Order: sequence, then structure tokens, then C-alpha cells
Amino acid sequence: MLPFDSPRLIADIGGTYARFALEMAKGDFQHIDSLRCAEFPDFAAAVSAYLASVPSQHVEHAAVAIANPVDGDLVSMTNYHWQFSIEEMRQKLGLDTLLIVNDFTALAMALPRLGPHDVRQIGTGDASKQSVIGLLGPGSGLGVSGLIPAGDGWISLGSEGGHTSFSPHDEREIAVLRYVWKHYEHVSFERLVSGPGLELIYRALAELAGVAPLALSAPDITQRALDETDPVCVDTLDVFCALLGTAAANLAVTLGALGGIYIGGGIVPRLGSYFDASRFRSRFEEKGRFSRYVAAIPTFVITAEHATFTGASAILDAQLRTLNADPGSAILGQIRRARSELSPAELRVAEHVLAHARSVLNDPIAEIARAAEVSQPTVIRFCRSLGCEGLSDFKLRLASGLTGTVPVTHIQVTNHDSALELGAKVLGNTASAILQVRSQLNREMIDRAIDLIVHADRVEFYAIGHYGVVAQDAQFKFLRLGIPSVAHTDSRLQLLAASVLKPKDVVVIISSSGRLPELLEVAEKARERGATVIAIAASQSPLVRKADAALIVDHVEDVSTHLPMVSRILHLLVIDMLAVGVAMRRNPDGGSLLGGEADERLDEASVSSKKTDSVKGARNEAPGVSIASPLARLTSHSR
Repeated sequence: MLPFDSPRLIADIGGTYARFALEMAKGDFQHIDSLRCAEFPDFAAAVSAYLASVPSQHVEHAAVAIANPVDGDLVSMTNYHWQFSIEEMRQKLGLDTLLIVNDFTALAMALPRLGPHDVRQIGTGDASKQSVIGLLGPGSGLGVSGLIPAGDGWISLGSEGGHTSFSPHDEREIAVLRYVWKHYEHVSFERLVSGPGLELIYRALAELAGVAPLALSAPDITQRALDETDPVCVDTLDVFCALLGTAAANLAVTLGALGGIYIGGGIVPRLGSYFDASRFRSRFEEKGRFSRYVAAIPTFVITAEHATFTGASAILDAQLRTLNADPGSAILGQIRRARSELSPAELRVAEHVLAHARSVLNDPIAEIARAAEVSQPTVIRFCRSLGCEGLSDFKLRLASGLTGTVPVTHIQVTNHDSALELGAKVLGNTASAILQVRSQLNREMIDRAIDLIVHADRVEFYAIGHYGVVAQDAQFKFLRLGIPSVAHTDSRLQLLAASVLKPKDVVVIISSSGRLPELLEVAEKARERGATVIAIAASQSPLVRKADAALIVDHVEDVSTHLPMVSRILHLLVIDMLAVGVAMRRNPDGGSLLGGEADERLDEASVSSKKTDSVKGARNEAPGVSIASPLARLTSHSR
């Protein structure tokens, strides 16, 4: 087994413990350690503490399996308070690659790599080769995933199937459901088939038995059941295993998992022979008309100690092999190797690219030169020193080298472009900028901004200069939605307007840089008056830090050579998202936005306007708001 060029950091992060290892060669996990999450303020601190505890190693690539859905760049743990940006974490830890995957997605990818000694079969059944495989396992929650065969490999399913609704099977389980309904409106399988679920079942059965429940944790309940020292604990574990059998059978018929159902997690593997003799398998096969179907499906308990590590490593290895398959994708490694041969000015460009690879993909040459503190010709010389024809060619090669990124580029317009080429570049650059903003969207912030506007007494839009048209467009859209709105674009009147804001008012401040003193003063005055502030501005800007909700638009244009056209389009699109979201929130059935008479008056006004326009000349008509389709989920995947 050949060692890797550098060790790979592999981690498995749960709600209680964070497990780490260094993979020195394929499947060779060393320096395995488990740290309590509660001992560290955030994910970065835990990783840093682990790396400080092992012999000094230069780690370039890392894969982290986390007990949480992974949907975009922002990771917010469901069962713990850690929250982080994948890209910011990659830069903070100095990694070339940081892969974050759901822990059960990682565990699923380990299944084809497990041998007979890594699993234990429960009951009968034979797995069909190259068939769908199901996976579930209780721990701090109930993880659910699956594998679908695809050619010579497998596709893992990112699933939150643990949140499917619980269905009782007998009178005792109905009693458990009635007890849980006293505390929770919705009862999912995860609510009961998990560590916290064990404790909930115990309290429900204690009430059913007419005894006072003890303050027992899930491990305490399990141990008392295995020792048969507490009848309620014995019943609790019996119900737990039966419910897991039902959940497993549901997964089997949902996926058509003829390749078998595998049980992982932190609870079942510790039950040993008790689980083999429990009601799990008999309940699994109790599927009415489909009993014969599920009886043929084998079920296995995963006994391999580091199965999640194996799966996360496999996903990381596949990503890196894809990366290395393209000769141009090793551009970042080429830059590192070339640093000693670059001039001081070119070296500054190299350091900027290595530190901000994703943003460089979309930045114009003027911004790259400004950030690296060099001239624009120096940027071109740097690109050509790497064998690229120019900046556009360099960005294409860089895009192919960033795992999980979309090759989004900014292409310079030149005097030699034909009209067709010029049009294609302008439209292409605009589309690229839109994709960049899409990758930065934060669903929680969008939801929060929409909620604030929906409940506002009045919404005021503030912008200066070229962005005044964005505020005016927003005023029109929200007035048409029946929301009292006004746009303030005169800096001399803005502070006066902010001085009369009320606590239930919402202020939306639109700024490209987020640094204009006039708008920062408006934000401070609004907060002072008790109003809520929504910022549509650049990340890390002072305006974003003063806002209650921030919608990020990072796009730099060289205003010394042209008007900020693309930036205004991006800000207009953000306003559209808010307008559509508010319209859907206020009228989820998709009917008229305003009501019969109001819509009729607008339609008549529109007809009248068109008649006037036919005499006086054409005018541009401001767009309305469509709620024909729901606001799409716009997220990104970090490198």
C-alpha cells in the first residue's frame, strides 16, 4: 500500500463526540482520537486541537462526515451549536480541499468496501448483487441513507428519512404515541428511534406502568435492560428494537433495497447478541401483503469500528482522482511549486490566488490587480508564466481544479471583439455573476428577510447613486403587493426620513460596497429608532455587520471605466426574490396579489398608460411580480 503524498485528515462529527484520524495510505487510519464537542467553542478549535496533538504533519486534504444535512456552504449542526462556512473553514485551516458530507452518506459509501468480518447478519435473506442498498442507524438522531448502483460505482442518497412520521403497531406503541403527543406536535421515527428516543420511550412506559420514572440516560436504560434489573427498561429496549424493525422495513420497500438493509449508528452495534434475538427481524418481516418481499431482504449490523472513516475517505479519494484526471486541474499545485521562480510582484498575485481561489474565478482583472497590489500587466505575466494564454485561460484551468465548483468566469471585452463576441461576453459575464450570487445565498437569511417584511407596518428602501433605480423598483413591487413602501435616493433627505422611523418599520439598504458613510448613518439611525435593518450589500462590509438580516451580493466592477450595470442587475434580482417570497408568504394559494378591485384599477391604469404611450412615445414598463412558480432553493457546494 503506497503512502499518500501527505496525510489526509478524516473526521466524524456527531452531536457529542468528534472523532479524528490521519489516513496515511488507503485504509490506513492512524492517530485516531475522540474529543468531546462540549470542550471546544467551534469546529475549527476542535480540529486545531487534534492536529496539535499529533506529530507535525502537513495536511492538504480533509474529509469530514457530520451528523447534519449538508446543503450549500453554510453548515449549521442540528444536534449541536457549531456553525461554519465550508470555504472559510478551508482557508482558516490552510487546506487545499475540505470535503463536508453527511455522516450517513459517508457510512453508505463504506458499505461496498466492507467485508464479511465487518458486518453481522440478522435473520435470513440473500442480497441481490448490484441492487439498491438501504442504511439506517440510531444515535443522537436517526440517520437514513442508501446506495444506488451506477455503472462500476455507486451513488449515495442524501436523506432525512428519519423524520418520516412514526406509526404505532400495537396498543403499547399507541400509548407511547399518546404520551409523546403531549410534548410534540409531530412525532417522527427519529423522535423515538434514537438515544433521546430511548429516554422518551422509557418515560412513556413508566407512565403506562404507573411507576415514577427515574432520571436515567439512554446508556443507563440500555444497561439496566441488558442486565434485566428494571422491567420498564427491559420493555423500553424491546419497543426500541421493534420500532427500528418497522423503520427498516419502511426503508426497504421505499427504496426497493434488494441489496440489503444495514444498521449502523452508535446504539445497535453495542447491543450484541441481544439485538440478534430481539423483535427487530420479526417486526421487519411484518409487512402485510409485502411480508414475503421483505423476508427475502437480508439485514446486517455494521460491526466495523471505522466504517464512517472508510466512507468519507472513499468520497474524498474519488474527488481527488477526478481532480487529478484533468492535466489542467493541478493549477494550484503548479502555483505552489512555481513560487520560488516568480518575481516579487508575481508572487503577490500567486499568494492572492492561493488564498482566494474561488473569488478569483469571478473577479475582473482590475480587482485581482488591486487586491494583489500589482499592475494589471503583472497579472497577465503571472498567468502566462504558468503556461496560460491569458487570464481567461487561467480561470478556466483554475475552475477545473476547484472540486465541487462551477467553472464561472469573467471574460474581458476587447476592442477587437465583433458585435456578436461582445454580446456573448457581456451576457456570459452577467450570467456568471448571477451564478456567483446564487452560490452565496443563505436560505435562513432569505427566510428571515421575507418574514421581517411580511410583518412590517412599512418598508423603506434606501440607496444612493446608480443603485437608486433598484430602490425605486423595489418600491413599485412592494406597493403593488399592498405593502406601504417608499424609496429614498436623495442622501440629503435620507437621514431625515430615518429620524422618523417607527419600531415596526423595516429599512432595506441597498449598497454595492456596504461602506458609504451616508448609508451607514441611516442604518445607525434606524436601529436607534427601533426599526429593523435588512442590508443588500457586500460580505464583510460595515453595513452587513449593522444589519439584522443580510443578503450578500459580492461583485466588484471597475466604475472608473463603466457604470455598475451587472451589480445593479444582481441587486434587482435579490429584490425580485424578496418580492416573490413575500407574495407567496402572503398568498400561498397563488391567487390575486391585491384583490379584485385593486388589481382592476392597476390593469385599467396600465391600459391607460399604454394608450398614452402610443401617442407620446414608448416607455419602459416596470415589471410586475409573478408567483407562478415557487422560489427555488439556491445553494452552493464548496470546494
